[in-house]
Amino acid sequence: MRHCHILTLALSLYFLALFLPTQARHHYHKKHKHTYYHNAPEISPSPAPAPAPSNASDEATSPSPSDNENYHNASNSLFDVRTFGAIGDGITDDTESFKMAWDTACQSESPVKVILVPQGFSFVIQSTIFTGPCKGGLVLKVDGTLMPPDGPESWPKNNSKRQWLVFFRINGMSLEGSGLIDGRGAKWWDLPCKPHKGPNGTTSPGPCDSPVAIRFFMSSNLTVQGLRIKNSPQFHFRFDGCESVHVESIYITAPALSPNTDGIHIENTNDVRIYNSVISNGDDCVSIGAGCHDVDIKNITCGPGHGISIGSLGNHNSRACVSNITVRDSVIKVSDNGVRIKTWQGGAGSVSGVTFSNIHMESVRNPIIVDQFYCLSKDCSNKTSAVFVTDIVYTNIKGTYDIRHPPMRFACSDSVPCTNLTLSDIELLPDQGDIVLDPFCWSAYGNSETLTIPPVFCLLEGLPQSISGNDIDHC
Repeated sequence: MRHCHILTLALSLYFLALFLPTQARHHYHKKHKHTYYHNAPEISPSPAPAPAPSNASDEATSPSPSDNENYHNASNSLFDVRTFGAIGDGITDDTESFKMAWDTACQSESPVKVILVPQGFSFVIQSTIFTGPCKGGLVLKVDGTLMPPDGPESWPKNNSKRQWLVFFRINGMSLEGSGLIDGRGAKWWDLPCKPHKGPNGTTSPGPCDSPVAIRFFMSSNLTVQGLRIKNSPQFHFRFDGCESVHVESIYITAPALSPNTDGIHIENTNDVRIYNSVISNGDDCVSIGAGCHDVDIKNITCGPGHGISIGSLGNHNSRACVSNITVRDSVIKVSDNGVRIKTWQGGAGSVSGVTFSNIHMESVRNPIIVDQFYCLSKDCSNKTSAVFVTDIVYTNIKGTYDIRHPPMRFACSDSVPCTNLTLSDIELLPDQGDIVLDPFCWSAYGNSETLTIPPVFCLLEGLPQSISGNDIDHC
């Protein structure tokens, strides 16, 4: 009997010893799970974004809980803006909280930092410049909604009215997420200085600054993917002085009559890829300014809007150089223009090495247009200098055009004609009726490699004497 008691006591001590360490380990893990995130909870690279939706709602899509768990990885850090005091009620000014989150993440030693704008919240931010360089890569993951103050009267007087969110001197950043950036532009569009918004449909004189929603300046290795952005007061995205830009699967929307709401504008920027996106607005879906080269635009659905444009270039007698541009595999619909090159008289420089291929037009007013007489008023004077337009290829462009304008228009400078315009597999038919309008050409040199609809008989052969004499300002 005594041996039974000894055996029972021994077994009890064994199970007690086994149970206590288990409880201690369990308690330790619970504490670690709630550690303040400055001690670097971890993330993994984000999954590839889904293609931009064809009919996005105004509410930010809520990711599943596992989406943010995918960002946990032993070498990366997560920074939730709410931990820095952001409220996200759509009313409170959360600017300082975002600045704190940015500064902390930017200086973190982790290889990749993720600033999280969580789903289910709407954050109001004033005009702000987020400055680099940062240590390592940085992701701004917008799953909720970002908004500026609502209109000019709500804009702080000391803040710039030319820009809202600026990213300056950043190398290696991704702006991504399933959320919404709402520019709240309606009150800006109705200012009397905007076209046709003044008394009796006029445009009132005076300053008319309106903010660009998202601007990247002097930055490199940038990715923008998966986001929805709507109703910017002016341009939705602008890239100035940037290198290696990849825009993927974004959805941009604004009313067709919203002024100057270009979807994506690039200036002095090279190595650009804009893919798989939907843009509908009141101006150019994509506009390519001076100093851009090596740009590839693919699988864009554009319109309503003003099409995809190179320019305007050469304003105020400036010199502009644009080269190696490709626009392909895209749809342009119900737009004022299709693929366009526009330059002011008096400019210098050149546009060269441009290919527009495999583009479908739906009820577009000017499907193919080169306009070297671009002017926003009726009092532009004639000038002899111009940006030289050469080596432009149009291939496999088909669809319908608005019968108010000819389907092709090549209006080139008398003194600096367009050269080496090449057309093949062009088929553009009127969206109403059976009358096919003739293309328009002026000082345009080039050829049709195949039969086109309508036929293009107005292009001049060879090269003009002025070009042969090398009097052109080549870039």
